[in-house]
Amino acid sequence: MRRGPVVPALGAVAAAGAASLGYATLIERNAFALRTSTLEVLAPGSPSIRVLHLSDLHMLPRQQLKQAWVRELDALEPDLVVNTGDNLAHPRAVPAVVQALGGLLDRPGAFVFGSNDYFGPVAKNPLKYFDRNHERVPGPSLPWQDLRAAFVERGWIDATHRKQEITAGGNTISVAGVDDPHLQRDRYDTIEGKADPAADLRLALSHSPEPRVLDHFASDGYDLAMCGHTHGGQLCLPVYGALVTNCGIDRSRVKGPSQWGEHMKLHVSAGLGTSPYAPARFFCRPEATLLTLVPARVDRAATEDGEAVSRSGAGVR
Repeated sequence: MRRGPVVPALGAVAAAGAASLGYATLIERNAFALRTSTLEVLAPGSPSIRVLHLSDLHMLPRQQLKQAWVRELDALEPDLVVNTGDNLAHPRAVPAVVQALGGLLDRPGAFVFGSNDYFGPVAKNPLKYFDRNHERVPGPSLPWQDLRAAFVERGWIDATHRKQEITAGGNTISVAGVDDPHLQRDRYDTIEGKADPAADLRLALSHSPEPRVLDHFASDGYDLAMCGHTHGGQLCLPVYGALVTNCGIDRSRVKGPSQWGEHMKLHVSAGLGTSPYAPARFFCRPEATLLTLVPARVDRAATEDGEAVSRSGAGVR
């Protein structure tokens, strides 16, 4: 009996699927990348500053390859380290995170936490990611207090629901942040009000880039918001990009820099990890980002009252 063309075609599809799954789980999720980007956000005349953005490590104690790669980032000698949460994926992962960060903890730093600092991962139907309103079931509690204590003891600033000041790279940086909006833990009223106009940089931190929070930050005059959470989509398609963002932002902003409102930049990290229950990345390598912040360009054409106006706010969301 002759086989029709359907049987070989199905076999080819199955083989391609198996190869893609193997690549996504065994190769790409461990193909850590350092991204670089330059953002014009500083006050005119300020010295440039290099900021290392880390997010979504989702660390397990056994992930020695990831730990070694993160440890090497200290050689970049960033002026400031920003960590936007989801560091943990296991109750005993705190020592692994602290040891991986190594010398970075001795540099100026600021952080906020995400849902997977507070609660462990749980197995769930991946199709739920396509439903923004699906019920979220928290996993077992994680030792976030121990992680916070380690960060603070080494000198990093907890920006959760606080306005604080950091000096880094010769710049005065006003930092404010919220707890994870993905868990509805954000309380923007605790930090609301105009950001410090005298600062060289007004920096806003949130784990999840939820539009309601970003709108508040933009309205209060922050220059740059930094977030994580999205994993860059984690499973992406060529040309099309991310299938989902797992939050309220659109797919075009799922990772990297973008404009939010007239004057605020947004940077979303695709992160360095995955849930242990979904250990795959496809067309979305795990990443850390080294941002070079430079002064915003100024249009020398005078306004009606004779003041120069910034050109860096061109474009709106």
